Amino acid sequence: MTSIERQRHLVVGAAGAQGGAVARQLLARGHHVRGLIRSAEGRDRLPEGADPFVADLGDPEQAKAAFAGTTHASVLLPMIYEPERVASYVRNVADAALAAGLRRLVFNTGNRLPEAATGVAAFETRRAAATALLGSGVPAVVLRPPIYLDNLCAPWVAGPLVHDGVLRYPLPARSPVAWLSHDDLAAATVAALTRDGLAGTVLDIGGPDEVTGPELAAAFTAELGHRVGYAAQDPAEFEAGLAHAFGGPVAAGVASTYRWVADVAEPLYGVDRRAVEETLGIRLTPLRTWIAARPWRLLAGTAR
Repeated sequence: MTSIERQRHLVVGAAGAQGGAVARQLLARGHHVRGLIRSAEGRDRLPEGADPFVADLGDPEQAKAAFAGTTHASVLLPMIYEPERVASYVRNVADAALAAGLRRLVFNTGNRLPEAATGVAAFETRRAAATALLGSGVPAVVLRPPIYLDNLCAPWVAGPLVHDGVLRYPLPARSPVAWLSHDDLAAATVAALTRDGLAGTVLDIGGPDEVTGPELAAAFTAELGHRVGYAAQDPAEFEAGLAHAFGGPVAAGVASTYRWVADVAEPLYGVDRRAVEETLGIRLTPLRTWIAARPWRLLAGTAR
């Protein structure tokens, strides 16, 4: 592993929840962090200590400038699912990483990917991106997460959970999920960036507890002290709510993955806990430990 003094990390998306968690853990370990943001407005959302760098990955020269002088990079693509546009981002990232002589690039697909092609752009653009980066000559690691526990902290989920005792999420009740926290994603990413011998690895990551919807609700019941039941939300209702926060195209892209899961019986979001912990040298946070550490009444507010 390269010494801390010589590691300079670029974190693409450092102003967001996932990239921000990665940046904070890198900073806590003494690494230099450059946070790539798409506009100056993102500066205030960067973790303290990260150096802002405004760039558009769609511009080859801006991408090269962002990567110049860095030794490692954590890459999460914007929530855009147009194949040609995503492919241009990936080409620019690969070219910039090669020009910088990057020692390690970790690509987070942002979602687990089904084994066979699906026709769902949110899956297939990330599959193509992972393939391109692994074949680019850049020493790359691909992490494929499941669904994030932190999604449950959104007021439209936490509100009904606390006030009505209903955990509503757009997954079939039968679907087992190894829900992953952003903090554990960050720990996995930092390990993939800095641990020897991982270049070329594709790893499905997830939390240590694989649960169905009712089992997740039972974990909340045990921690919150009141009964919580599970209700599979209609993906169309989920999409409509998400559109208010992220806009129609993003909402449609995200909702399409939940529709696929609802329509196809293939288990998608499980994980081999031992493989993750042994490969990356980390310890994953138990589900109930994560639940107990969150201020659910504050998160719920008045939303129902």
